[in-house]
Formats: sequence, structure tokens, C-alpha cells
Amino acid sequence: MRSGLRFGRIPITNIQPVLEGGRFPAKGVRGADVRVSAVVFREGHDALGVTAILIAPDGSEVQRTRLKPGAKGTDSWEGVLTPAHEGDWSFAIEGWSDLYGTWAHNATVKINAGVDVEVMLAEGVLLLSDAAKAAKATAPEAATVFKKAAHTVADSSLNINDRLAAGTSAAVRAAVVHFPLRDLVTRSESFPLKVERDAAGRGAWYEFFPRSEGAIRHPETGEFTSGNFRTAARRLPAVAAMGFDVIYLPPIHPIGKVNRKGPNNSLTAGPADPGSPWAIGSAEGGHDAIHPELGSFADFDAFVAAAHDQNLEVALDLALQCAPDHPWATAHPEWFTTRVDGTIAYAENPPKKYQDIYPLNFDNDPVGLSEEILRIVRLWIEHGVRIFRVDNPHTKPVWFWEWLIGTINTERPDIVFLAEAFTRPAMMAALGRAGFQQSYSYFTWRNTKEELEEYLVHVSGESAGYFRPNFFVNTPDILTEYLQYGGPAAFKIRAILAAMGSPLWGMYAGFELFEHVARPGSEENIDNEKYEYKNRDFAGAEAQNKSLAPFVTLLNGIRRAHPALLDLQNLTLHESSDPATLVFSKHKNIAATADEPARKDTIIVVINVDPHSMREGEVTLDLDALELDGLSGDGTFRVDELITGASWNWSKKNYFRLDAHFEPAHILHVRG
Repeated sequence: MRSGLRFGRIPITNIQPVLEGGRFPAKGVRGADVRVSAVVFREGHDALGVTAILIAPDGSEVQRTRLKPGAKGTDSWEGVLTPAHEGDWSFAIEGWSDLYGTWAHNATVKINAGVDVEVMLAEGVLLLSDAAKAAKATAPEAATVFKKAAHTVADSSLNINDRLAAGTSAAVRAAVVHFPLRDLVTRSESFPLKVERDAAGRGAWYEFFPRSEGAIRHPETGEFTSGNFRTAARRLPAVAAMGFDVIYLPPIHPIGKVNRKGPNNSLTAGPADPGSPWAIGSAEGGHDAIHPELGSFADFDAFVAAAHDQNLEVALDLALQCAPDHPWATAHPEWFTTRVDGTIAYAENPPKKYQDIYPLNFDNDPVGLSEEILRIVRLWIEHGVRIFRVDNPHTKPVWFWEWLIGTINTERPDIVFLAEAFTRPAMMAALGRAGFQQSYSYFTWRNTKEELEEYLVHVSGESAGYFRPNFFVNTPDILTEYLQYGGPAAFKIRAILAAMGSPLWGMYAGFELFEHVARPGSEENIDNEKYEYKNRDFAGAEAQNKSLAPFVTLLNGIRRAHPALLDLQNLTLHESSDPATLVFSKHKNIAATADEPARKDTIIVVINVDPHSMREGEVTLDLDALELDGLSGDGTFRVDELITGASWNWSKKNYFRLDAHFEPAHILHVRG
């Protein structure tokens, strides 16, 4: 072929997941399937084969997967690769002329039509004989199959149909899978795939305010004595018992006194009002200090150790903003925006105003400010923090995040950054490319069947290479109308959708108590914990069957028992006759280990997303997506209902009846 051409002998185009031509690596998680695809075609009608190659960080080829044709007429090919450990991997696509596929098709058509019968059989003998020689050294079993088939196809004493059947038998086709007969092999360039640890793409998060955990209210005054790290540590066993992996703490630093907000975001704070933890900094210190009422660094270290004892990782809020009395406001006014009247501009998100917060300006002294933030992140890493939940990263330059996360992950690849970025899609995508391992998402506002179907397809498909969604069901800032007016059923529905729909999900304390009353005209809880202490009787609510905690525990237990739920890119939608019932499945082929044989894990979720009604109808399943090993004679397979413990026979079409006030969903495990 001529040099300098963009197309190879077999054209390979539109390879995915590839981000901006490979400028940024696609995202992967250890042991999670990465869906790869490409458009591959050629001139004429000869058969094609397409292979995806997974390349380990040391440059060795560790997996070759034969891709399957995609939608008819698109020339697309699809499959999965599964990196086994963390590191900087890559992958490539090979397109090739499928010699056996071409011969088997042509021979079957022509011989059945009585055209070129002996010529086609002779071509088969030559192909299979050459294959036997080529396979002898590396695939002796396949070589034996090819040799035997060639001998039979060449035997002119046999019936023509028997000779053709010998060349196209199941044994030969199985041997070809193991040892494909390839020609004109064309390979794409390699594209980067960054594979990270489990916490980057899997996990259940729980958020609480340490100052509320163990806070004591004094009845005579109504004032509180703050909780602290030691009292908050007493709550950790209950969080772990619900099956959570991460305990996320809002900012733990000194809180500003200047312009401190009072209850419900009021502009007037009383002397006992604690203020918002996101208004960071006072005379007591800034981002490198701990609020005195929470304790000391030794107390924080003890809290981290207690969390680890419960198999919980601590995620710390990284909120790059300051109260007016933060030490930076005096020492480094160039790190802020100064208005024409000489005052520093406070934060605004119209119509919201945050008079107690100064946003940072990265344009006046980008080097000095960036280095100081790097110092702060390193400080908290030294104290055992391996996950940072970053507040409003979309209000800082993207280049800064690329530099900061890149610098930290070069030193410590295990450090994870979560973007709290409810913003425009382009910015959210850029933050993922810049290095954020995961992000809050629009899931919070996707409530109808149509909205959820569209969003689940998006996050598990086209955006999965750069965006890992964490499906938080609520936050201190977000109490949606769905939860405000949907009753307990709404809380259960959202928990199921989050825990089953994404390998990452989270909830803020109080969700399990069905806290649903909002400040009038807002999507925030009334008496918001951002501005005051909150006493909750978790154990009492559970004793009175007024807690969702047991159900949350069940959901997290299901997640841990079923690896299919901990992958992102394996979701398939199925049909439901009811406009408010969503159906999806997640499937994973699990490779054999030294202790366990290979197996399949398949979960089907059927959920009524209308919290006010009973829904019934018919589910129509895509059986190919479920990859069933075999149906019984009547076309059924066995499923176990993981919420109730029931077991049923299901098939392609199945009746359902789901009452939102009883059990709004079926979570079904397909028996292997």
C-alpha cells in the first residue's frame, strides 16, 4: 500500500471510547467492563472480523475480544474489555478479512444452488488444510479439527451435503473462534484508558454533619452544645451497618463570623447560631485548620481510624471559597475579586446571595493561589483523606483542576475527586476530562419514565468514557418536589433507582427518616442543617418502623452480592406497557478465579416511578441482552425476587403489578 494514507486496507473509524482523538484518557475501573466499539467496513461482500485488543501498562496484550456486529446497516461493531488492575492502559482495534466466514457463506449459497460445487469444496479443502498447518504449534486442538474437516470435505466418495456439513460444522466454527483465519489485518492506533481503583467508580456514600452527631440541646435555652469528631464516631457503626462505603463530611474548618448566616439562610445570626460550614475561615484559621468545637487534628485522625475500622473511607469537602474573615482575605486580597468601591465581591448564584462567602479569583496570582491549594490538599491526605468532594468546581478554571488533580494523582493515584457540579453539560464533561473521577449528576431531577430512560442510556453509554455519575438522592441543598410531595414511597423509589441504576450512589442524613418539608418556595429542607444543629432519633424511628434504613441496608446488600450492579456500562432498557413503569437490566460475565468458576450475574429491575399509585402491565424482555444459557422447554427461566424472597418463572413477556405504597419495584436475579 502507499504510505501517508489515512485509511488502512480495512477502514476503521469512529472508535470509542476515545476522547478528543486520544488527548484525554477514557475512564475505567479495576475489573469493570469497558464497552468498546468502532465502525469497520470494506469493499465488496467478503466477511469481516473485528477484534479489540487490551494493552496493559507494561505494553503487553492481555485480552483480545472478537467484536459483534451492531445495529443492522451501520457497520458498527461492539464488545467489552475488562482491565484487571489500576494503571495507564490502552486499547486498539483490528479489522480483518474473515477467510473462513467468507468461504462458509459462499460455499453454502453456491452449493445449495448447484453452482461451482467442486470449486467451492476445493477452496474449502485448501483453506482448512492451511489452517491446520498454521494452528499446529499454538492451537493443536483446533489444528486437529481443521485437518479432519479438510479430509472429509475432500472425500469425493461422500455426499455433497455431507462434505459441506463437515466444513461448516459446529466443531469447525468453534475452532475458528479459538483460531480465526485472518487476512489483510489492519490495526488502528492505540488509545489511552486510565484504570482507577474501586472507589473511583463504585461505592455507596453517606453524608452527615459531625457537629450534629452527638449535639446536645439545652431545653432551658434551646441552644446546642456542638457535637464533635468523637461523638460523630459513635454514628459510624450504624452507617457501616447500612452498607455504606464512604462517609462524607461537609467542611470541618473554622466558620466565619462576619456576615454569618442564621437559620434558614437568614441574614441575621444569633450568638449561638453555628453558621454555614461552607463559609470557611475566621481568626481561628482557614482551610488548613479544624473548627475548635469539632476537636483537634488528633481527634480527626481518631475519627478517620474509627471509620477505617468500620471499612468506611472518609471523604472531605474541598470548598475553595472563604468567609470575609478568612486569613486569606487579609493576607492575599489578590486572590479575590475587588469591586470598584474597594470591597471584595461575595458569591452570588441569582437569585441566591451568599454574603458570608467570598469566591476565589484565579487570574491575579494563579501560581501562588494554586500552590497554596495544593499544599492544603496534601495536608489532608497526610491525615488519611483519600477522597475529596469538591464544592462547585465549575466556578473555578478547568485548567486549575487538570493541574491539581494531575499533580496529586501522579503522587497518589489512589486519591479520588468528586465534582459537585450541577451545571451545563459542556462544563461537566470538561471537568471529567480534566481528571475528576466522578460527579454529581442530573439524576436528582429525572423522575418520569421517559426522563429516566433517556438519562440512564446517556450515562451508561455515550458519556461513560469521561463521566462517572454519582446518583445522590438528596443533599443539604436539594430536596426535590418529588420527595416533598411523594410521601415515603417516593423515598423508596429514588433509593432503588439510585442504588440499582448506578455503581455510585449517595444519600444525606435524614433521607432515611423521610425528611420532606421544604423552606417555602425552595428545594431546600426547612430548618436547614447548613445553618443550625439537627437532632435526629435514628434508632427510635427504626423501632417504630418509621425509617428507611432497613430497606437501604437491603439495597446495599444486594449491590455487594451482585457484581453486575457495580459496573456502569452494562445497562439495557426493556419494554413496559405502562407509562410509569421503568424496566432495565444489568448483566456481567464474571471470569473464573482460582476459587470460583466462571459465571454470569444478571439483575432485572421493574419499578413503578409514580409514588402515588398502583401500576400494572406487561414487561417484554430483550432475551439476547440477558445472555441466558438456555430456556426451559416452555421458554421460561427462573428468577429470585430479592426484595421479598419470592421465586418465579419468567419468560419474554411477563405480567406485573406494583403498588407504590407497598413494594414499588421488583429486583430480580436471574438464576444461572
